[in-house]
Amino acid sequence: MSTLTPGEVQAYRQNGYLLYHRPLFSPDRLAALTGIFEEQLAIKGDKLSDELDTPHFREPRLLPFLLDDTVLDLVEPLIGPNIGLFSSHFICKDPFVGRATPWHEDSAFWKVNFDRFDKIVTVWLAIDRSSKENGCMQVIPGTHSNGFSEYEAADSKTNTFGEQIKQVDVTNAVYFELEQGEVSLHDSRIIHGAAANTSPYRRCGYTMRYFSTEARYLHENRPDFKIWLARGKDLAGNRWENG
Repeated sequence: MSTLTPGEVQAYRQNGYLLYHRPLFSPDRLAALTGIFEEQLAIKGDKLSDELDTPHFREPRLLPFLLDDTVLDLVEPLIGPNIGLFSSHFICKDPFVGRATPWHEDSAFWKVNFDRFDKIVTVWLAIDRSSKENGCMQVIPGTHSNGFSEYEAADSKTNTFGEQIKQVDVTNAVYFELEQGEVSLHDSRIIHGAAANTSPYRRCGYTMRYFSTEARYLHENRPDFKIWLARGKDLAGNRWENG
């Protein structure tokens, strides 16, 4: 059963994002998820803390969180009842040294992954409190309907990747300030980014990414990538891990 109101669904469709200022998981489950993250952080080796991508590939204890009805009940009113689990990512910006995230659209980096981008949503769970002070995410409302933007090079030493959108008008930027355990949801096409973390407070989030199975995952481009059928049925002939 949906935990979003009709007004929240309409706001997401109009703006391309939604701030869900309610706890997603119980305190015990959030503590368990945080514990898994801390383990992943401890074994990351030489990787930077903001590079803990697809941890559920190597840590199956994450799948019960990613496939939880509590999460899928938020996603279903936004993309429909047939839901694929695309990806997840621990994004951690360490105190003082956490790099900036350039303005970008997720869809621009996923052209090799999908044949359409209109029903892909990211659920961003705040493992730590996320604020302006520690470099919380920002979005430009309504830009999910503009298509792909033009990009230019960015300094990958001070940014999490080496490209950024040219000439972003940040006048109406919205900060995604979240308390620990709260979530935001955003469309894959919306323009978003984040400042560097220059504060003494760590900023970690867990991104959980889902798509309507109306889209086809392009396994011919990434044959080893794993996707899961989270809810409903397959509509595009995808290759799933669980069926």
